[in-house]
Order: sequence, then C-alpha cells, then structure tokens
Amino acid sequence: MPAAPPLFAFESVSVGPPAARRLHDLDARLPAEGLTVVAGPSGSGKSTLLRLCNRLEVPSEGTVRHRGEDIAQRDPLALRRDVAMVFQRPVTFAGTVLDNLREADRDCDAARGAELLERAGLPATFLDRDAGELSGGEAQRACLARALATDPHVMLMDEPTSALDARATDVLERLARQLVAAGTPVIWVSHSEEQMRRLADCVLLLADGHVDREGSAEEVLGGG
Repeated sequence: MPAAPPLFAFESVSVGPPAARRLHDLDARLPAEGLTVVAGPSGSGKSTLLRLCNRLEVPSEGTVRHRGEDIAQRDPLALRRDVAMVFQRPVTFAGTVLDNLREADRDCDAARGAELLERAGLPATFLDRDAGELSGGEAQRACLARALATDPHVMLMDEPTSALDARATDVLERLARQLVAAGTPVIWVSHSEEQMRRLADCVLLLADGHVDREGSAEEVLGGG
C-alpha cells in the first residue's frame, strides 16, 4: 500500500524577485500528522513558508502541494477553510466574541460558540464580551476559536505566543497539543528553541530561505 502523501510538499519553491528572494529553490516535506515547528532566525523565510500553505503567498517558482494536490488548483477561500491560520498578533473585529465567530461561520449560534470557546480554552461567558476589550491572551484564544469555526483539517500558527506572557503561552501550547491529539495537524512557526523542545514532533529549520535541517526535534536540536 503506498504511503500517504505529506501534509505539504514544497517542490523547488522560490518566493520574491531574483534579487530579493525570501525562499530559494526550497524542497521540503511536512509530515501528515503531529505538530511541526518551522524555525530559524529572523528573515529566514518561516512566515513566508507558512503563508504559502493557504495561498496568502504564492510561489514565484515551483509548486506547493497539500496532501498531494497542487494548491494552485484549489479555490483560495475553500483552501483557507481547510487550512486555517492564527497570526502572530490577534486581529479581532468590532462587536462581541460571538460576532467574531460568525465572521467565520455565519450560522454560529450560542451553543456552537460555547463549544468553540471551550476548545480554545475560554468559558462560554466570553461570547457576549466586547472583542476589543480582551487581553492579548484572551484575544489570541478567541482568534483560535474563530479559526476552528470552519472545522479546518490543518491549523497554521505564526508565532502565536510571541506577544504573550508565560501563562498565556502555556495555555496556547497546551491547546495546540490537544488539537494534535484530536487528529488536527499543526504547523507552528517559532524562534524559541525552548518552545521547539516542548512542542515539536518534527522540526523544519530554515536559514536564508533554504532548508538547513529537518527531522525529529531530537535529530535537529540534539540533546539538552
């Protein structure tokens, strides 16, 4: 029986004009399961790679495949419902938290909203809260709940804890691991080696727009 295709495959992918490439002829495979951390120094192409996964960026050259399918052939809006994203800084819309959930699912009622908030680590009482008055950690969890409203098959997380304190970071990391345990693969961009060691099943390490190393966290990071 043939092996399942990778979650995402990047085939000779370059992004940006020749004189200012953000990714250079990159070849990489992200595993179909678990939590993959994409790491590397600032400017190495981490966020660009993540944004390629749901066509917020498109390659200048090469092909990006999702479970074997060229995503250039997918409708971008349908793709983004399957491949949801939580950004580095939470962006909420005007209105209540429930209003924000309805931006992703117009039919979301209070019962569905309470379920989504529970999955994101917030109580149902937050449904009526003004989204603009949430703390950073609360807003990030509300954005996670909004991303979950489309029942995505993949969750992309672009340094989602970079502006959070240790407690809020711990909550979000635990939620990511719960998603993985429930069968939703997560791709998480990070620059923190400590976070990689806590979270990663697999690490893709970038440098100057190229793959530096890839493999299990132990293979890439070693002991320590």
